[in-house]
Amino acid sequence: MSTAITPTERTSIRDLRESGRTRVIIIGGGINGISAFRDLAMQGVDVLLVERDDFASGATAASSHMIHGGIRYLENGEFRLVKESVQERNGLLKIAPHYVKPLQTTIPIYSTFSGILAAPLRFLTHKQGRPQERGAFLIKIGLTLYDTFSRDGGSVPRHRFHGRRKSLEQLPALDQNIKYTATYYDASVHDPERLALDVLRDGEAAHPRAIALNYVEAIGMDAGRVRLRDRETGTEFSVGADVVVNASGPWTDLTNEAMGTDTAFMGGTKGSHIVLDHPELLEATGGREIFFEHSDGRIVLIYPLKGRVLVGTTDLEADPREPARCTEEEVQYFFDLIGHVFPSIAVDRSQIVYRYSGIRPLPHHDDTAPGFVSRDYRIERRKDAGAPTVFSLVGGKWTTFRALGESLADHVLEELGHQRVTGTAGVRIGGGNGYPKTPRRKLEWLRDNVGDDERGRVLFTRYGTRAADVAAFIAEENDLPVVGTALSSRELEWMVAHEKVRHLADVVFRRTSLAFTGDADASAVRAIAEALAPLMQWDGTRVDAEIDETVAQLHDAHGVDLAVTARA
Repeated sequence: MSTAITPTERTSIRDLRESGRTRVIIIGGGINGISAFRDLAMQGVDVLLVERDDFASGATAASSHMIHGGIRYLENGEFRLVKESVQERNGLLKIAPHYVKPLQTTIPIYSTFSGILAAPLRFLTHKQGRPQERGAFLIKIGLTLYDTFSRDGGSVPRHRFHGRRKSLEQLPALDQNIKYTATYYDASVHDPERLALDVLRDGEAAHPRAIALNYVEAIGMDAGRVRLRDRETGTEFSVGADVVVNASGPWTDLTNEAMGTDTAFMGGTKGSHIVLDHPELLEATGGREIFFEHSDGRIVLIYPLKGRVLVGTTDLEADPREPARCTEEEVQYFFDLIGHVFPSIAVDRSQIVYRYSGIRPLPHHDDTAPGFVSRDYRIERRKDAGAPTVFSLVGGKWTTFRALGESLADHVLEELGHQRVTGTAGVRIGGGNGYPKTPRRKLEWLRDNVGDDERGRVLFTRYGTRAADVAAFIAEENDLPVVGTALSSRELEWMVAHEKVRHLADVVFRRTSLAFTGDADASAVRAIAEALAPLMQWDGTRVDAEIDETVAQLHDAHGVDLAVTARA
């Protein structure tokens, strides 16, 4: 057995150790930290972002893949959040059209007036009380309000109500006992991890001294300097800054604790999902998200994504010190709710290709019911003598990441006495630049840039218009398939060179959708590891270690058991 190759220090880390200084350090490489990073870079501010794992690997990767205004937040009285959310949703449909797509959403309704007495009590007390479904009257009021916030000059259709007969004509597998359906539009984000990576790359491109590092963790504060550890090599070093932004999401209090300050800002709840390979259920959705209230009062969803069906979500108290896992009880809960909406469709565990769970970055909420905890955000400031100003982000959601990043950046700019020179509203993200708007234009773009074959379509779906650069890179040298048409050797080389791939798991879980769709089988995992080996200077021992770690993640965090060992 050969001796494992010791990871070499990244050039960016060596340069950072030598300089030992930046203006702003952002701790946390989820979508909100990344958004603030891009915004500050666009203002010409020297900024360092560090993430202890891979970018977008925490709460950012555990979302419901929705970009939505949050119709149910109206019941919480969070009108500001709903208004901002629908504005940002409409904006993302324009600036990130490669990943954010319109989502037709249908609510099955079983009564006309149910919940009228309970709703005001929930609104006033933010306590769930005895579960009681919302009838057509309440839903009509909610959707009418939602329309006033969200139509964006008419580009988003108004909601529509249908009676039982018309509803079952459109969705014949729905429960025959429904009385109505209500249909409206929100949006979905098809590849949240890749969208986050696109925002990150835009930030790096905006300013030469905007540096983003994965697998680097903040472990403390030394004489007013942030102490960092490179988890690849074990090297520890300190970097000075004027401002530190704690964007650790559910782990914000734990990060503050490591930095020497006790806080109790956070009180996140766990949300779990399953992904089913189930053609009958996929067809039954009619291409729509089915969004409804289960018998326990929780809002749940069933919707088609990437040829699979995503089902979620739960809302349970969680401890950020413990890994979030989708339990068998939650799986049964999901099966029960599928049976409630589509009673003629059988589901079983063999159809689950992926499961995942994450902790929402919600504020501390005492006895407020989880479903009523605010999804809004706030920014806490702390300034101790001899130490940088620390801003802690509390809350936040995927939909509002651009506005939240702008708000964080404004706080930092004010602290630095630095004028804002540009905004991010309306600025297209990465592969959304020059994105074709019609099917005809898309076909023309494919033919001109990547080819209109299966491989070209894969690249276009994965990168948007950035696929043109990837395809040109691939064409420069001999390219070999690694996982059918889904991944090739030269594309992997591109990911290593341009997308900060450090581990096999980065490719399997976040640079591709192979794990999510259930296509990360034993042969695919080994093929990717072996193709990465010469690019990463891995020997046989390191290849096996990377495979073992990825297989363990698939099993422990995502319920995937590879029937055949991925080890050779």
